[in-house]
Amino acid sequence: MAHPITLYTVGTPNGWKASIALEELGLKYNVHHIQFSKMEQKEEWFLKLNPNGRIPTIVDHSRNDFAVFESGAILLYLAEHYDPEHKLLSANPDIRSQTIQWIMWQMGGLGPMMGQANHFVRYAPEKIPYGMKRYTDESLRLLQVLERQLSDGREYIVGEYSMADIACFGWVACYSYPGLSLETCPHVEKWLFRVGSRDAVRRGVNVPTPSTLIDDGFKMREKEAEEKAKEGQKWIQQSVKPAEPK
Repeated sequence: MAHPITLYTVGTPNGWKASIALEELGLKYNVHHIQFSKMEQKEEWFLKLNPNGRIPTIVDHSRNDFAVFESGAILLYLAEHYDPEHKLLSANPDIRSQTIQWIMWQMGGLGPMMGQANHFVRYAPEKIPYGMKRYTDESLRLLQVLERQLSDGREYIVGEYSMADIACFGWVACYSYPGLSLETCPHVEKWLFRVGSRDAVRRGVNVPTPSTLIDDGFKMREKEAEEKAKEGQKWIQQSVKPAEPK
């Protein structure tokens, strides 16, 4: 064991939450790049760590190989056990509550809705206009919720930089993938570049593979988006199938 934590991940908005938080806290960790194309996330050894068969997952070797799945739960776990100075989750009970509220907002709204927008726009085997509009409209509505929160001049979601910013960053950073625009969200755009300028964030989005997203100004080239979609379509369709009964 080289380091106390092993991160099982892929370079996605959810995966980046864990790697950015680990980088922000200055923790040493091993990285296991889960191979979606080989359906590694559905293998029995991984399901013992993460029953949901998704990423990210961490295993804390310093705490009897304790496993944590779900990206939001990982953020809270790292804050509880590895943030004694409260860098990312305030000791102030009100700010702490606000931070957790925004993490839950991201987990229950922004992530799932943008994930569905990505699916219907990029991955679905057939174009379904209603599904595409439903989820892109809802994703934009949620970005506008964040815009309202940031419109009072604050630099970060709860005022100070926190786990809330880490939770939301990756999904907002990929806004162009399903064809969304930040034209109506100027404060969100400024926040996006502000968070993306942090050294730990830049390191985190390069785990487990290099990303040009920040350097490209968060605007994915259409050719690149099409190639990414084509690469992901096969395993995504396979991964959503229910398991065969044994």
